[in-house]
Amino acid sequence: MDNQRLTKAFRFALDAHEGDVRKGTAIPYFSHLMQVCGLVLEFGGTEDEAIGALLHDAAEDAGGESMLATIRAEFGEHVAQIVRQNSDSITASKGEKAPWRERKEHYLAGIATKSSSALLVSICDKIHNARSLNQDSRTLGESHWERFNASREDSLWYYNSLVHAFESRRDADPNLGPAIDLLRVEVGAMS
Repeated sequence: MDNQRLTKAFRFALDAHEGDVRKGTAIPYFSHLMQVCGLVLEFGGTEDEAIGALLHDAAEDAGGESMLATIRAEFGEHVAQIVRQNSDSITASKGEKAPWRERKEHYLAGIATKSSSALLVSICDKIHNARSLNQDSRTLGESHWERFNASREDSLWYYNSLVHAFESRRDADPNLGPAIDLLRVEVGAMS
C-alpha cells in the first residue's frame, strides 16, 4: 500500500469535509469516512478501495462534477468511479438534490451494476451508518430519527432493501460475503 497516496487522500477528505458534522451531532463527519475506510481494509479492500472509502461522499457533499473531476485528476479513474457509483446525487448544490425516496430508489437500482470495488465501499458505508443509528437508538431513544429527512419506517425500508440488493451481488467478489453478513446483523438490530 502506498502510504503517501493514502495520506494524500486522507488530507483531501479532511479538506473536502472541513467543518462538516454528522447529521444532528457534533461528531466530525470525517470520523465516518475513517470508519468506512477501516472497514474496507478489514474486509480485504485494495488501496484504491480504501481511498474511495475516504472520498465516497466528496462529490455528493462537496462540489458535484467539479469535485469528481478533481478526484479523477488526483487519484485516477478507478477511484473516481468508486466515488461516482457511491453518490446518490452529484450536484454542485445540496438544494438541487432530488427528493429522498427518489434518490434512494435510484441508488438501490444502481447496485445491480456497481463494480465490486464500489460495492465493497457501499456496503461498508451502510454498515457504519447502521451502527451509528443503532448506537443513537440505544443512547437517545427513538427521538434521534427526527433529525433525518426520512422517517424510521422509510429508513428501515431502505436498509432492508439494501441488504436484499447487496445479497444479489454476493458472488461479485469474495470480500463481499462477510461484509454483507455484518450489514445484515446491523440492519437486523435496527428493527
